[in-house]
Amino acid sequence: MSEYKSEVRDGMRIDWDVPIRMDDGIVLRADVFRPAADGRYPALVSYGPYGKGLAFQDGYKTAWEIMCRESPDAVSGTTNQYANWEVVDPEKWVPDGYACVRVDSRGAGRSPGYLSHNNARENRDFHDCIEWAAAQPWCSGKVGLNGISYYASSQWRAAALQPPHLAAICVWEGWVDYYRDSVRHGGIACTFRKHWQDMQVKTVQHGRGEHGPRSRVTGELVCGPETLPEDVLARNRDDMWEGVLKHALMGPYYQERTADLSRVAVPLLSAANWGGQGLHPRGNFEGFMRAASREKWLEVHGGSHWAPFYTDYGVKLQKRFFDYFLKGLKNGWDRQPRVMLQVRHPGERFVERHEDEWPLARTQWTNFYIDPHDMRLSPDPIATDRTVTYDALGEGATFSTTPLEKETEITGPSALKLWISSSTADADVFAVLRVFNPSGQEVVFQGALDPHTPVAQGWLRASQRKRDPHLSLPHRPYHTHDEKQPLTPGEAYELDVEVWPTCIVVPKGYRIALTIRGKDYEWEGEATTLSNMKNPMRGCGPFVHDDETDRPPAVFGGKVTLHVGPTRPAHLLLPVIPPKN
Repeated sequence: MSEYKSEVRDGMRIDWDVPIRMDDGIVLRADVFRPAADGRYPALVSYGPYGKGLAFQDGYKTAWEIMCRESPDAVSGTTNQYANWEVVDPEKWVPDGYACVRVDSRGAGRSPGYLSHNNARENRDFHDCIEWAAAQPWCSGKVGLNGISYYASSQWRAAALQPPHLAAICVWEGWVDYYRDSVRHGGIACTFRKHWQDMQVKTVQHGRGEHGPRSRVTGELVCGPETLPEDVLARNRDDMWEGVLKHALMGPYYQERTADLSRVAVPLLSAANWGGQGLHPRGNFEGFMRAASREKWLEVHGGSHWAPFYTDYGVKLQKRFFDYFLKGLKNGWDRQPRVMLQVRHPGERFVERHEDEWPLARTQWTNFYIDPHDMRLSPDPIATDRTVTYDALGEGATFSTTPLEKETEITGPSALKLWISSSTADADVFAVLRVFNPSGQEVVFQGALDPHTPVAQGWLRASQRKRDPHLSLPHRPYHTHDEKQPLTPGEAYELDVEVWPTCIVVPKGYRIALTIRGKDYEWEGEATTLSNMKNPMRGCGPFVHDDETDRPPAVFGGKVTLHVGPTRPAHLLLPVIPPKN
C-alpha cells in the first residue's frame, strides 16, 4: 500500500490513508480532514472498526433514510459525501478550524493486524494515535475525542491511559463497563455482540479486499487491497461471542475491557440516550458520576442512537464544549450547568431543563410496594404474607399503580427489592418499568434503535445476587458478579435488581406498572428491522438474552415465586422529582 495521497476538495485538505506506526510495528491507516490553509489546528480523533471509507448511506442504509426523514437538519449544510457511521462529518467541523482524524482500528478497514475489540492492545493503539495526531505539524497540540457508541466507549479507556495531549472527550452514548453495560446484564449474556460482530465488523474486516465495499469518494477498497480467504480472515480475528460465553463471571477478561474511571481526569461531556436501554446509558451515567475529572458535564436526550449527534442541537453543544477546551474560547461553557436534561413526556415530547447534579438532589425516593392481592403497586407495605408464581419463560407478573392523581415525573435510577424462590437452582429476573394510558394502552418510546421501547429495564441472575458493599447505593445496587451462589429449589432469597436510569413525566390518570418475568420484554405490535441488525426488534432492540448455552431451559425455564409480606416488603424504589422552585 502506498504511503498516502493528499488533495484539496470541498474546501478541505484531505490526506487519505496516512500511516501511523504502532510500537509493535503494525501500521494503522487514517484519513485526515483539515482546513486547506496552512496552520495549526486542534484535532478530533476517532478510532474504530467500521471502515473509515464506508459511506454511512451504504453501510447503514435504513438508519440513514430514517435520519434524513426525521432529522433533516442532521444532513443539512453538508454534501454528505464524507458521512461515516458514528463519527463527525468533517464538513461540519473543518470550516470552524478543526482537523478530523479517522483511524481504522487494528484489523479493520485499511488497517492490518489481529482484530480484537476493546482489549489492552486496542486501548494502547488509541493512546498512541492521540499522541501521533498531537505531534503533526498541522496540529495545535490539543486533541479531543468525539464520536458515538464504539467511538465513544473507547474514549473512557483511552482517557484512563492519560495520553499527555488529550485535552477533552465527548462520550456520546458510550458504555463503560464491558460486563455490566454491554455483554452480561445482571450476569445474563446478551446476544447483541454475537450478531454485531457478524453484521457490522466482519463485513469490513481488513483483508476482505474485493469481497468488501469500495469508497464512494476515492474508489479504493474499504478493507484494503488484499483479498484473503475466509479461513485466514477467521484466524485474524477474535471470536467475541466465544469470549462472552467462556467468561461467565467478572474477572481479568472484562477488567481489561473496562475503563478505570478513577484515572479519567480530562474534561468530559457524557451524552446519554434515555432510550438506549441495553447498551450505553448506564455507562454514560456511571462515567459522569465516577470519573475523577473535576470538569465534567452530563447531557441526556431521546430519539435515535445516531441522529441527535449530527443535528444542529448536537453539533452546537459539541462545538461549544470543544471550542472552550481545545481552542480556549471564552464562550461561557465554564458557566454551563453540569447537567442538561431533555425531559421526556409521552408522544416523544422533550422539554430541556438544566440541573446541577446527578442523581438530582431534590429527588423524593419513593417506595412502591408489590401487593399480589390485586396485583398493585401500593404506597404502603402489605400486612400479610402472599405469593405470586409464574412460569419463568411466560408473561410473568405485572403490578400497577392506581390512576395517578397528579402528573408525576420519574427521573433517575431505580431499584427493585424482591424475595424469590425457584423450582430450579437458578432464575433470571427481567424487570420492566412501564406506563399505561387511561385506555389501558402501553406508552412506548423511540429507543436508541427500537421504536417501541418501555420506560426502563433491569436484569439480574439470582445466583449472582451478591452485592458490592462499597459501590452499592440504595437507588443503584452494584453486584460483584465474581461468584455463583446457586439456589436451593423452593427456598426464598433476597434480590436487589438494578433498573437503569430513565426519565418520564407521567400524566395524571395514567398508571405506572412493573412487570417481573424470566425473559425479554416484547412489545405486542409488529417487529421493526434495521439493515445493520440481524434480529427483528420487538421492544428490546437487538439487546436480547435468548442464548440457550447461557440460559438452558432446564435451569431457567422453571417456575418462580415472588414472596411478599411484613418481613419481605418487596418494592420498587422510584426517583420522583418535584418541580424546581
